Amino acid sequence: MRAASAASSTVHYSPASSPRRHFAERLAVHAEPPVLRRYPHLVRYPDIEADFDVLIDKAIAAIAEGEPVEDEILGHYVNVASLVRAVSFREGKLLEQAVERLAKANPDLVVLMQSIKLPLVKAAIEAVAGNDWHHLEEVRLDCDAPAKGSYTPDLILVNRAKRAAFVLDLKRSLASYGDTSRLEELKLRMLASAMILPDWLYKTQKRLMVETVGVAIVDGASRPSDHAAGVWALSEIDDLLEIDGAAACMAELRLRFGRRVQQLLEAEARRALGIRDAVTPPPTSAATNSTSSRRLGILWATPRVMICDDPACCDEHPSGCRCGDDDPFDDGRDDAEAEDDAAAAWPPQHLRVGFARRLLDA
Repeated sequence: MRAASAASSTVHYSPASSPRRHFAERLAVHAEPPVLRRYPHLVRYPDIEADFDVLIDKAIAAIAEGEPVEDEILGHYVNVASLVRAVSFREGKLLEQAVERLAKANPDLVVLMQSIKLPLVKAAIEAVAGNDWHHLEEVRLDCDAPAKGSYTPDLILVNRAKRAAFVLDLKRSLASYGDTSRLEELKLRMLASAMILPDWLYKTQKRLMVETVGVAIVDGASRPSDHAAGVWALSEIDDLLEIDGAAACMAELRLRFGRRVQQLLEAEARRALGIRDAVTPPPTSAATNSTSSRRLGILWATPRVMICDDPACCDEHPSGCRCGDDDPFDDGRDDAEAEDDAAAAWPPQHLRVGFARRLLDA
Protein backbone atom coordinates (compact mmCIF):
# COMPACT_ATOMS: atom_id res chain seq x y z
CA MET A 1 0.00 0.00 0.00
CA ARG A 2 2.88 2.38 0.77
CA ALA A 3 4.38 1.67 -2.63
CA ALA A 4 1.07 2.35 -4.33
CA SER A 5 0.69 5.59 -2.40
CA ALA A 6 4.16 6.70 -3.41
CA ALA A 7 3.47 5.85 -7.04
CA SER A 8 0.23 7.78 -6.94
CA SER A 9 1.95 10.82 -5.44
CA THR A 10 4.56 10.70 -8.21
CA VAL A 11 1.95 10.59 -10.93
CA HIS A 12 0.03 13.59 -9.61
CA TYR A 13 3.06 15.70 -8.60
CA SER A 14 3.77 18.86 -10.52
CA PRO A 15 6.41 21.49 -9.62
CA ALA A 16 3.85 24.22 -10.27
CA SER A 17 1.33 22.69 -7.92
CA SER A 18 0.42 24.75 -4.88
CA PRO A 19 -0.94 23.63 -1.48
CA ARG A 20 -4.30 25.04 -2.57
CA ARG A 21 -4.28 22.77 -5.62
CA HIS A 22 -3.42 19.71 -3.52
CA PHE A 23 -6.35 20.52 -1.22
CA ALA A 24 -8.70 20.78 -4.20
CA GLU A 25 -7.43 17.45 -5.51
CA ARG A 26 -8.23 15.79 -2.21
CA LEU A 27 -11.80 17.08 -2.46
CA ALA A 28 -12.06 15.80 -6.03
CA VAL A 29 -12.85 12.24 -5.05
CA HIS A 30 -12.90 10.95 -8.61
CA ALA A 31 -9.15 11.68 -8.88
CA GLU A 32 -8.26 9.97 -5.62
CA PRO A 33 -6.56 6.56 -5.99
CA PRO A 34 -8.46 3.69 -4.32
CA VAL A 35 -5.54 3.03 -1.98
CA LEU A 36 -5.98 6.49 -0.41
CA ARG A 37 -9.70 6.18 0.20
CA ARG A 38 -10.86 5.95 3.80
CA TYR A 39 -14.16 4.17 3.27
CA PRO A 40 -15.35 1.40 0.95
CA HIS A 41 -18.27 3.51 -0.30
CA LEU A 42 -17.85 6.38 -2.75
CA VAL A 43 -20.14 8.99 -4.26
CA ARG A 44 -19.43 11.59 -6.95
CA TYR A 45 -21.58 14.57 -7.79
CA PRO A 46 -22.43 13.37 -11.33
CA ASP A 47 -23.88 10.23 -9.73
CA ILE A 48 -26.46 12.20 -7.77
CA GLU A 49 -26.66 15.39 -9.85
CA ALA A 50 -30.11 14.65 -11.26
CA ASP A 51 -31.58 13.98 -7.81
CA PHE A 52 -29.94 17.06 -6.32
CA ASP A 53 -31.23 19.22 -9.19
CA VAL A 54 -34.77 18.08 -8.38
CA LEU A 55 -34.29 18.97 -4.71
CA ILE A 56 -32.93 22.42 -5.60
CA ASP A 57 -35.76 23.07 -8.06
CA LYS A 58 -38.40 22.21 -5.46
CA ALA A 59 -36.75 24.44 -2.87
CA ILE A 60 -36.51 27.39 -5.27
CA ALA A 61 -40.11 26.93 -6.44
CA ALA A 62 -41.34 26.93 -2.83
CA ILE A 63 -39.37 30.10 -2.11
CA ALA A 64 -40.60 31.94 -5.22
CA GLU A 65 -44.31 31.28 -4.71
CA GLY A 66 -46.87 32.82 -2.41
CA GLU A 67 -47.56 36.32 -1.17
CA PRO A 68 -45.97 37.89 1.93
CA VAL A 69 -48.01 39.74 4.53
CA GLU A 70 -47.79 43.54 4.36
CA ASP A 71 -45.51 45.17 6.90
CA GLU A 72 -45.56 48.89 7.70
CA ILE A 73 -41.93 48.89 8.81
CA LEU A 74 -40.48 47.01 5.87
CA GLY A 75 -42.73 48.71 3.33
CA HIS A 76 -42.00 47.68 -0.26
CA TYR A 77 -38.95 45.76 1.00
CA VAL A 78 -41.23 43.16 2.61
CA ASN A 79 -40.80 40.89 -0.41
CA VAL A 80 -37.04 40.84 0.09
CA ALA A 81 -37.39 40.10 3.81
CA SER A 82 -39.90 37.34 3.15
CA LEU A 83 -37.56 35.84 0.59
CA VAL A 84 -34.67 35.76 3.06
CA ARG A 85 -36.82 34.09 5.73
CA ALA A 86 -38.03 31.48 3.27
CA VAL A 87 -34.46 30.77 2.14
CA SER A 88 -33.35 30.15 5.73
CA PHE A 89 -36.12 27.60 6.24
CA ARG A 90 -35.80 25.88 2.88
CA GLU A 91 -32.04 25.53 3.05
CA GLY A 92 -32.29 23.51 6.25
CA LYS A 93 -34.81 21.16 4.66
CA LEU A 94 -32.64 20.91 1.55
CA LEU A 95 -29.65 19.79 3.61
CA GLU A 96 -31.72 17.09 5.33
CA GLN A 97 -33.01 15.71 2.03
CA ALA A 98 -29.53 15.78 0.49
CA VAL A 99 -27.99 13.83 3.38
CA GLU A 100 -30.78 11.26 3.08
CA ARG A 101 -30.02 10.86 -0.63
CA LEU A 102 -26.27 10.53 -0.06
CA ALA A 103 -26.80 7.89 2.62
CA LYS A 104 -28.10 5.53 -0.07
CA ALA A 105 -24.51 5.08 -1.23
CA ASN A 106 -23.84 3.14 1.98
CA PRO A 107 -26.08 0.04 2.13
CA ASP A 108 -25.35 -0.38 5.84
CA LEU A 109 -27.14 2.88 6.69
CA VAL A 110 -30.77 3.24 7.68
CA VAL A 111 -32.05 6.83 7.64
CA LEU A 112 -34.98 7.84 9.83
CA MET A 113 -36.63 11.22 9.32
CA GLN A 114 -40.12 12.61 8.66
CA SER A 115 -40.72 14.27 12.03
CA ILE A 116 -39.91 11.39 14.33
CA LYS A 117 -40.60 12.41 17.92
CA LEU A 118 -38.35 11.00 20.65
CA PRO A 119 -39.83 11.25 24.15
CA LEU A 120 -37.90 13.39 26.61
CA VAL A 121 -37.99 11.06 29.60
CA LYS A 122 -37.87 12.98 32.87
CA ALA A 123 -35.21 10.72 34.34
CA ALA A 124 -33.00 11.27 31.27
CA ILE A 125 -33.33 15.06 31.47
CA GLU A 126 -32.45 15.04 35.16
CA ALA A 127 -29.50 12.71 34.58
CA VAL A 128 -28.05 14.85 31.79
CA ALA A 129 -28.62 18.13 33.62
CA GLY A 130 -27.11 16.96 36.91
CA ASN A 131 -24.17 14.78 35.87
CA ASP A 132 -21.07 14.77 33.75
CA TRP A 133 -22.01 13.13 30.48
CA HIS A 134 -19.06 10.73 30.62
CA HIS A 135 -20.59 9.14 33.72
CA LEU A 136 -23.78 8.29 31.83
CA GLU A 137 -22.39 6.48 28.80
CA GLU A 138 -23.50 3.04 30.00
CA VAL A 139 -26.98 4.16 31.07
CA ARG A 140 -29.97 3.10 28.98
CA LEU A 141 -33.51 4.16 29.84
CA ASP A 142 -36.94 2.87 28.88
CA CYS A 143 -38.56 5.00 26.18
CA ASP A 144 -41.99 4.32 27.74
CA ALA A 145 -41.04 5.92 31.06
CA PRO A 146 -42.83 9.15 32.08
CA ALA A 147 -41.81 11.91 29.70
CA LYS A 148 -42.10 15.65 29.49
CA GLY A 149 -42.44 16.71 25.87
CA SER A 150 -40.48 15.34 22.94
CA TYR A 151 -37.51 16.11 20.73
CA THR A 152 -37.68 15.91 16.93
CA PRO A 153 -34.27 15.25 15.35
CA ASP A 154 -33.66 16.19 11.76
CA LEU A 155 -32.19 12.77 10.98
CA ILE A 156 -31.34 9.54 12.73
CA LEU A 157 -28.62 7.51 11.03
CA VAL A 158 -28.25 3.86 11.98
CA ASN A 159 -25.24 1.85 10.84
CA ARG A 160 -26.50 -1.72 11.04
CA ALA A 161 -23.07 -3.26 10.41
CA LYS A 162 -21.52 -1.49 13.41
CA ARG A 163 -24.69 -1.20 15.50
CA ALA A 164 -24.15 2.52 15.86
CA ALA A 165 -26.64 5.37 15.64
CA PHE A 166 -26.24 9.11 15.17
CA VAL A 167 -28.85 11.68 16.17
CA LEU A 168 -28.30 14.62 13.80
CA ASP A 169 -29.56 18.18 14.00
CA LEU A 170 -28.61 20.06 10.82
CA LYS A 171 -28.28 23.84 11.03
CA ARG A 172 -27.71 26.02 8.00
CA SER A 173 -25.43 28.08 10.27
CA LEU A 174 -24.63 28.22 13.97
CA ALA A 175 -23.70 31.90 13.75
CA SER A 176 -27.11 32.96 15.02
CA TYR A 177 -26.65 30.98 18.23
CA GLY A 178 -23.67 33.04 19.38
CA ASP A 179 -23.16 32.89 23.15
CA THR A 180 -26.81 32.25 23.96
CA SER A 181 -28.05 29.29 25.96
CA ARG A 182 -30.09 27.90 23.07
CA LEU A 183 -27.25 25.68 21.88
CA GLU A 184 -26.78 24.16 25.33
CA GLU A 185 -30.53 23.56 25.63
CA LEU A 186 -30.46 21.80 22.27
CA LYS A 187 -27.59 19.58 23.38
CA LEU A 188 -29.44 18.66 26.57
CA ARG A 189 -32.51 17.56 24.60
CA MET A 190 -30.38 15.59 22.15
CA LEU A 191 -28.43 13.80 24.89
CA ALA A 192 -31.58 13.00 26.84
CA SER A 193 -33.19 11.52 23.74
CA ALA A 194 -30.02 9.53 23.01
CA MET A 195 -30.39 7.72 26.33
CA ILE A 196 -33.72 6.22 25.28
CA LEU A 197 -32.89 5.79 21.57
CA PRO A 198 -31.66 2.15 21.77
CA ASP A 199 -34.89 1.07 23.44
CA TRP A 200 -36.98 3.20 21.07
CA LEU A 201 -35.32 1.73 17.97
CA TYR A 202 -35.80 -1.81 19.23
CA LYS A 203 -39.48 -1.29 20.00
CA THR A 204 -40.55 0.84 17.03
CA GLN A 205 -38.19 -0.01 14.15
CA LYS A 206 -38.51 -3.78 13.73
CA ARG A 207 -36.14 -4.68 16.57
CA LEU A 208 -33.33 -2.55 15.16
CA MET A 209 -30.52 -2.72 17.73
CA VAL A 210 -27.59 -0.38 18.42
CA GLU A 211 -24.84 -0.38 21.02
CA THR A 212 -23.40 3.08 20.36
CA VAL A 213 -25.34 6.34 20.11
CA GLY A 214 -23.75 9.63 19.14
CA VAL A 215 -25.30 13.08 18.86
CA ALA A 216 -24.05 15.65 16.39
CA ILE A 217 -25.09 19.21 15.57
CA VAL A 218 -24.00 19.71 11.96
CA ASP A 219 -23.10 23.28 10.96
CA GLY A 220 -23.95 23.86 7.30
CA ALA A 221 -21.59 26.83 7.16
CA SER A 222 -18.68 24.48 8.05
CA ARG A 223 -17.17 26.72 10.67
CA PRO A 224 -14.51 25.16 12.95
CA SER A 225 -15.99 22.08 14.59
CA ASP A 226 -15.82 20.95 18.21
CA HIS A 227 -16.47 17.21 18.42
CA ALA A 228 -16.04 17.21 22.19
CA ALA A 229 -19.04 19.54 22.35
CA GLY A 230 -21.01 17.67 19.70
CA VAL A 231 -20.55 20.22 16.88
CA TRP A 232 -19.54 18.95 13.44
CA ALA A 233 -18.85 20.87 10.25
CA LEU A 234 -20.77 19.89 7.14
CA SER A 235 -17.40 19.32 5.47
CA GLU A 236 -16.93 16.35 7.82
CA ILE A 237 -20.09 14.53 6.76
CA ASP A 238 -17.94 11.83 5.13
CA ASP A 239 -17.04 10.51 8.58
CA LEU A 240 -20.64 10.32 9.79
CA LEU A 241 -21.91 8.59 6.64
CA GLU A 242 -18.70 6.61 6.00
CA ILE A 243 -18.94 7.65 2.35
CA ASP A 244 -16.02 9.25 0.54
CA GLY A 245 -17.03 12.30 -1.48
CA ALA A 246 -20.19 13.11 0.49
CA ALA A 247 -18.80 16.41 1.77
CA ALA A 248 -17.75 17.49 -1.73
CA CYS A 249 -21.27 16.74 -2.99
CA MET A 250 -22.83 18.79 -0.21
CA ALA A 251 -20.49 21.70 -0.96
CA GLU A 252 -21.49 21.63 -4.63
CA LEU A 253 -25.16 21.46 -3.67
CA ARG A 254 -24.89 24.59 -1.50
CA LEU A 255 -22.97 26.38 -4.25
CA ARG A 256 -25.64 25.72 -6.87
CA PHE A 257 -28.48 26.49 -4.50
CA GLY A 258 -26.76 29.75 -3.55
CA ARG A 259 -26.54 30.85 -7.17
CA ARG A 260 -30.24 30.31 -7.70
CA VAL A 261 -31.13 32.11 -4.48
CA GLN A 262 -28.96 35.08 -5.38
CA GLN A 263 -30.77 35.38 -8.72
CA LEU A 264 -34.07 35.65 -6.87
CA LEU A 265 -32.64 38.17 -4.41
CA GLU A 266 -31.21 40.34 -7.16
CA ALA A 267 -34.47 40.36 -9.12
CA GLU A 268 -36.51 41.25 -6.05
CA ALA A 269 -34.05 43.92 -4.90
CA ARG A 270 -34.22 45.57 -8.32
CA ARG A 271 -38.00 45.69 -8.13
CA ALA A 272 -37.89 47.14 -4.62
CA LEU A 273 -35.56 49.88 -5.87
CA GLY A 274 -37.77 50.59 -8.86
CA ILE A 275 -35.34 49.32 -11.49
CA ARG A 276 -37.76 48.03 -14.11
CA ASP A 277 -35.35 47.34 -16.96
CA ALA A 278 -33.65 44.41 -15.22
CA VAL A 279 -33.45 41.25 -17.27
CA THR A 280 -34.85 38.23 -15.49
CA PRO A 281 -32.34 35.33 -15.52
CA PRO A 282 -33.46 32.48 -17.79
CA PRO A 283 -35.02 29.51 -16.05
CA THR A 284 -32.75 26.52 -15.53
CA SER A 285 -35.25 23.70 -15.10
CA ALA A 286 -38.78 22.54 -15.82
CA ALA A 287 -39.78 23.32 -12.24
CA THR A 288 -38.72 26.93 -12.68
CA ASN A 289 -40.57 27.16 -16.01
CA SER A 290 -43.80 26.13 -14.30
CA THR A 291 -43.68 29.24 -12.12
CA SER A 292 -42.03 31.65 -14.55
CA SER A 293 -45.35 33.34 -15.27
CA ARG A 294 -45.64 34.36 -11.62
CA ARG A 295 -44.15 37.60 -10.46
CA LEU A 296 -41.02 36.77 -8.48
CA GLY A 297 -41.98 39.45 -6.01
CA ILE A 298 -44.96 37.40 -4.90
CA LEU A 299 -43.28 35.13 -2.41
CA TRP A 300 -44.52 32.36 -0.22
CA ALA A 301 -44.10 33.23 3.43
CA THR A 302 -43.24 30.37 5.75
CA PRO A 303 -46.45 28.71 7.01
CA ARG A 304 -47.47 30.08 10.36
CA VAL A 305 -49.08 26.87 11.66
CA MET A 306 -47.37 25.44 14.75
CA ILE A 307 -47.96 21.71 14.95
CA CYS A 308 -44.99 20.55 17.04
CA ASP A 309 -45.63 19.04 20.45
CA ASP A 310 -42.45 20.67 21.65
CA PRO A 311 -42.00 24.14 20.10
CA ALA A 312 -38.50 24.34 21.58
CA CYS A 313 -37.33 21.73 19.10
CA CYS A 314 -38.07 24.13 16.24
CA ASP A 315 -35.93 27.02 17.44
CA GLU A 316 -34.48 27.50 13.98
CA HIS A 317 -37.85 28.25 12.38
CA PRO A 318 -38.66 31.97 12.61
CA SER A 319 -42.40 31.76 13.04
CA GLY A 320 -43.68 28.21 13.00
CA CYS A 321 -43.17 24.95 11.24
CA ARG A 322 -44.91 21.95 9.80
CA CYS A 323 -42.92 19.31 11.62
CA GLY A 324 -46.09 17.50 12.59
CA ASP A 325 -46.88 16.31 9.05
CA ASP A 326 -47.43 12.57 9.24
CA ASP A 327 -45.43 10.44 6.86
CA PRO A 328 -44.78 6.99 8.43
CA PHE A 329 -41.26 5.72 8.10
CA ASP A 330 -40.63 2.46 6.36
CA ASP A 331 -37.03 1.32 6.10
CA GLY A 332 -37.94 -1.20 3.43
CA ARG A 333 -36.43 -4.21 5.18
CA ASP A 334 -38.19 -7.53 4.81
CA ASP A 335 -39.29 -9.81 7.61
CA ALA A 336 -36.31 -12.13 7.21
CA GLU A 337 -33.89 -9.41 8.26
CA ALA A 338 -36.12 -8.47 11.16
CA GLU A 339 -36.06 -12.07 12.34
CA ASP A 340 -32.26 -12.08 12.16
CA ASP A 341 -32.16 -9.03 14.40
CA ALA A 342 -34.51 -10.68 16.85
CA ALA A 343 -32.16 -13.64 17.20
CA ALA A 344 -29.48 -11.48 18.82
CA ALA A 345 -29.46 -10.90 22.55
CA TRP A 346 -31.16 -7.74 23.82
CA PRO A 347 -30.37 -5.51 25.57
CA PRO A 348 -26.63 -5.41 24.76
CA GLN A 349 -24.29 -5.84 27.69
CA HIS A 350 -22.20 -2.80 26.73
CA LEU A 351 -23.92 0.35 25.51
CA ARG A 352 -22.04 3.55 24.75
CA VAL A 353 -23.84 6.86 24.27
CA GLY A 354 -22.32 10.30 23.87
CA PHE A 355 -21.26 12.99 21.43
CA ALA A 356 -20.66 11.63 17.93
CA ARG A 357 -17.23 10.19 17.21
CA ARG A 358 -15.69 8.88 14.04
CA LEU A 359 -16.53 5.21 13.83
CA LEU A 360 -13.00 4.36 12.76
CA ASP A 361 -11.68 5.83 16.02
CA ALA A 362 -14.37 4.25 18.17
